[in-house]
Amino acid sequence: MANIVTSAAAPTNFLASNPAALKRAFDTGGVSVARGARQWWRDVRSNGGMPSQTDPGAFEVGTDLAVTPGAVVDRDELAEIIQYTPTTGVVRRQPVLIIPPPIGRYYFLDLRAGRSFAEYAVSRGLQVFMISWRNPDASMGGLGMDAYAARIRSAIDVVSEICDSPELSTVGFCAGGILMSTVLNHLAASPAPADAGRVRAASFAVTLLDFDSRAALGAFSAPRLLELAQKRSSRAGVITGRQLGNVFSCMRPDDLVFNYWVSNYLMGDPLPVFDILAWNADSTNLPARLHAEFLDIFKNNTLCQPGAVEVLGTDVDLSRITIPTFVTGAITDHLTPWKGCYRTTELVGGPSTFVLSNAGHIASLVNPPGNPKATYYIGGEAGAGPDTWFKSAAKRAGTWWEVWADWTRERSGDEVPAPAELGSGAHPALVPAPGWYVRDRTS
Repeated sequence: MANIVTSAAAPTNFLASNPAALKRAFDTGGVSVARGARQWWRDVRSNGGMPSQTDPGAFEVGTDLAVTPGAVVDRDELAEIIQYTPTTGVVRRQPVLIIPPPIGRYYFLDLRAGRSFAEYAVSRGLQVFMISWRNPDASMGGLGMDAYAARIRSAIDVVSEICDSPELSTVGFCAGGILMSTVLNHLAASPAPADAGRVRAASFAVTLLDFDSRAALGAFSAPRLLELAQKRSSRAGVITGRQLGNVFSCMRPDDLVFNYWVSNYLMGDPLPVFDILAWNADSTNLPARLHAEFLDIFKNNTLCQPGAVEVLGTDVDLSRITIPTFVTGAITDHLTPWKGCYRTTELVGGPSTFVLSNAGHIASLVNPPGNPKATYYIGGEAGAGPDTWFKSAAKRAGTWWEVWADWTRERSGDEVPAPAELGSGAHPALVPAPGWYVRDRTS
């Protein structure tokens, strides 16, 4: 609260004490002030009084964003499964299932041509599938980790059937990695050998499994505050995307609130047009039960305590996960600090590769090859803790996408001819990508 109040009190946030805004008003004959007032009134009416970060009409999903070719090959009440069209003559036999977080829409992984993780993975000869979570309404408030983990489990079956491959790889992003870890634990604990070997390799991207690390999100960890948040979402059935967005904005008020306050209202600048900001503004709800379970993990740090959490009828013990894992962190990440992400390599039981990107939380994920500013660290001493790892790691130019693709291809079987059609007899192509759920504007 002190941080927010201090940021709000900055003289540049007021017209009378902002020289640049006063000069703009003088130069434009007051037009900038009138334009800023109109933008303020629009945000009061349609954005909960928060400054808009981008022009909501600048991009259209399916036309400008989320445009990698593919088709929805499976759908239920919770998610659609998208299969992307191969762009290489041969592909790796074992497919890759991408598990995005249930907070927000999946297409930060498929922004635009040249800035799409899905497009890049396909170009490397991988058979790529994506889960597209539905935007829940109040009627879905009772869905929790069991429901989401079960959907991931069924998605694994769908992908395996389509590709005729009993094995596959998974990639979990952010909170999607949390859900993925519970499914991997469930499969590892299964008495059926076929289940234990379903996932051959798994990747965790900017995912916290141990919440003991210090992070900006800790400002919201007071027990009473968590209790109020849980009660609020329980009454409504969901915690809305706007409420979630406001929480994240309050962690960086200078960058995510008052920066836009000044540019939109005092300077009267037109709203910026940027794909990541458009995705960020396209928020989704979270079911009350899943919200409560995430809060309990956050509050009591139960996920990394063997037996403290049960999902799919199986006590979670992360050390059961003995398959190879690829773990990434971001050096300036304010949501999932990289040392906390590194902790995943110590919690899982199998061999683990850690890569540290030079960007922040989302910028580290939207990290296509060709960016001259992109760097990453790799190859540090394993098992010695994050600080020792960092001192011994090598800094390289480029993006972790390339390292991940090489690592995944090595664990994805032989090359086979690319499929001529998407889907299968049991799971035919339903509609073209990006599907229906990513366009759902449930309030």
